[in-house]
Amino acid sequence: MTASDVPYPERQDGSVPSAHLLDVDSLSRSDILELIDTASGYLARIHSGDVKSSVLYGTSVYTLFFEDSTRTRASFEQAGKWLGADVINVSTSTSSVNKGESLLNTTKTLCAIGANALAIRHPDSGAPHYVARHSDAAVINAGDGMHGHPTQALLDVMTLYREIGDLNQKRIAVIGDIVHSRVARSSIIAFGIMGARVTVAGPATLLPPDWRNRSTATSEAVTLSPPFDCVELCPTVESAISGADAVMTLRLQRERQTSGLLPDVSEYTRVWGINQERMSLAKPDAPLMHPGPMNEGIEIASDIAHGARSVITDQVENGVAMRMAILEKYCKAGRML
Repeated sequence: MTASDVPYPERQDGSVPSAHLLDVDSLSRSDILELIDTASGYLARIHSGDVKSSVLYGTSVYTLFFEDSTRTRASFEQAGKWLGADVINVSTSTSSVNKGESLLNTTKTLCAIGANALAIRHPDSGAPHYVARHSDAAVINAGDGMHGHPTQALLDVMTLYREIGDLNQKRIAVIGDIVHSRVARSSIIAFGIMGARVTVAGPATLLPPDWRNRSTATSEAVTLSPPFDCVELCPTVESAISGADAVMTLRLQRERQTSGLLPDVSEYTRVWGINQERMSLAKPDAPLMHPGPMNEGIEIASDIAHGARSVITDQVENGVAMRMAILEKYCKAGRML
């Protein structure tokens, strides 16, 4: 099952229903700004210590994670609890999933129990889309295979808005393992929706196949086709970062790789790793981002991961606020399904 096999359901006007957050493709610039505005209000409350709310009192939020997670799962749980919802974490290792229960039957079971929202992470691309077709609850994609991670993309956009302001015509460099990164896909599309230009660089073997041929055919930057027409594919990490308003480096996802994609990790670090020298090519105030977890010393040097330009911890904090905004919006929408 892939995302293309499970299309979004459509309204008569061709737009995507707002009851589910399956990826950023369905969002407009105004949708994203609305979520940033709501999340910024929650972030201010977090900083003030007066964060608890009853806006989702009486609502049940279920997290259903078929893959390991720390940041995403914990932030959904914290966000739901701060909004007054009952948050139930379904461990697939101790649930009926481990006995062979299908994704469809798990979905129907949780909806019958009374779930208002399902935050799902699954190794198969398109799984949340499939669940949404059979769910009476709002479905929030917390990461599906190598396809998408919309809540991470939204917190990334929020982080950059707080750091560098309106993203229109800003240059954002995205470096590293693109092909395995659902974060890269969702965040790049979100940056494009907000009007940014995205410069991308990484080993040819770690680029999507249709990008790979373009990257090896020329030593110049190449502009891609929709929905990635905001992207300039650069031949080197230096050319991608030079003059950038912000830099995002991606985790080298060795667990998703087949053999032979890289000669060795040290070679990857030498050619593509982000260090102080390479960061100096970006604008002086350019923030450095990473979606986590980090392989320090591989795709990112430890000194800059924890240095003055790093906003990696801010991304985590903003993630709780953004997921509060998302739960508020989509739990309410889910009640109308």
